[in-house]
Amino acid sequence: MSAEVTLSALRKLPQVQRLIDNERTAALVAAHGRTPVLRALRTELDALRTALRTGATDAATPAEAIIAAAAGRLEREGVPVLRRVVNATGIVLHTNLGRAPLAPEAVAAVTAAAASYMNLEYDLDSGRRGSRYHGVTGLLCELTEAEAALVVNNNAAAVLLALAALASPGEAIVSRGELVEIGGSFRVPDVIAQSGARLVEVGTTNKTRATDYERAIGPDTRMLLKVHPSNYRIQGFTTTPSRRELVALADARGLIAMEDLGSGSLIDLAAHGLPAEPTVQEALRAGMHLVTCSGDKLLGGPQAGLILGRADLIARLKAHPLLRALRTDKLTLAALEATLKLYRAPERVAGGGPGHVPVLSMLAAPLPVLTEQAERLRGMLADLPGLTVELRDGDGFAGGGTLPEAAIPTRLVAIHCAAVGVSELARRLRAYRPAVVGFIRDDRLLFDLRTVADAELAEIAGACAAACRTRPAGEP
Repeated sequence: MSAEVTLSALRKLPQVQRLIDNERTAALVAAHGRTPVLRALRTELDALRTALRTGATDAATPAEAIIAAAAGRLEREGVPVLRRVVNATGIVLHTNLGRAPLAPEAVAAVTAAAASYMNLEYDLDSGRRGSRYHGVTGLLCELTEAEAALVVNNNAAAVLLALAALASPGEAIVSRGELVEIGGSFRVPDVIAQSGARLVEVGTTNKTRATDYERAIGPDTRMLLKVHPSNYRIQGFTTTPSRRELVALADARGLIAMEDLGSGSLIDLAAHGLPAEPTVQEALRAGMHLVTCSGDKLLGGPQAGLILGRADLIARLKAHPLLRALRTDKLTLAALEATLKLYRAPERVAGGGPGHVPVLSMLAAPLPVLTEQAERLRGMLADLPGLTVELRDGDGFAGGGTLPEAAIPTRLVAIHCAAVGVSELARRLRAYRPAVVGFIRDDRLLFDLRTVADAELAEIAGACAAACRTRPAGEP
């Protein structure tokens, strides 16, 4: 295209003032505000000018088309980046999908805390400043029999704070078999180094004895740290000292025995047909001076790091300046308090009725219930043209670095659309609102019903109906 033609086309582009004064723009201004509409119009005009100069187009665009493009841009920008997903992967604690969905009681507590002022650090009885932790620490002590408790923003932060306050600048002794990577390339040795403490490795990958710890103790030793391998297992020819052995050694040498439990279960999972995981109560009853764990894994609450144990040690953590950088906000504390209150009736938390914790209910859901769900979804999908549907047996997983060996039997719904390839089908379902995320295997898209609520079956069916069209009618 010649320079003269380009210049002529550029001159024909409407001025932004003319576009903002267009009667078609009035509705956009009413919906989004004048400043965002101006920004969207200018962005579209800039893109058209670039296209004309580079030869990507050779014609001026009418005002109506520019306004329509700006409207589309504003609509896309208005869609939240974080939006609801139907998790049909079968991975209950799916880190990429936000881990634990909260119990209805916790959701209500977060809503109430977000909508108004609250007595976060205000004592209503005395009218003076109070502690932001008072609503949860009492519950944690009640449920676990700990002397004292503290909450920070995740379990890595809990370990970091404890090491910084109690082991730095001395040494923390850890078994080589427990130097785990906790996800996202974050490793226990890195956390120890960041705390200012020095790591002392003892034993071997598969065998560590109490005598290994004893021989490594020196004048700078401050802590014996035990890390539960919640995201992996070493099996076979293995040895590890018991908690009571480590506690006895720490007590005899005036050291601190601390255990990072990772997942943080408050109930016996084996009672619900799941692999046994050490509970916080078991660690404390064995004498561990401090125990840390997550709030958003097996506990089923919000992201948080829980620290429980001796009152004198917790007091030192509360006095450490790092605590302010790691403290939790009112929404987390509200959700955690509501979740912990459900554990006052532990017989109900893994059920499906009032007082249940969703994570535990999904993990413990019996196969006949999942089969019935799968049959209903198959019925909803049966009449979609070009779609084949079958039921399969499969295995789900806890996820989130939890119960690494627990393949939990489940029921899968497998679909194949004749008009759309399986990868494109999965993409279209992810683009739906709400997004539907399954997984691909053997050229089929599969939905695991363990992580799907009853109310979401119709949403999956609606998403499949839209996605299986040869030309989807405007992905919602």
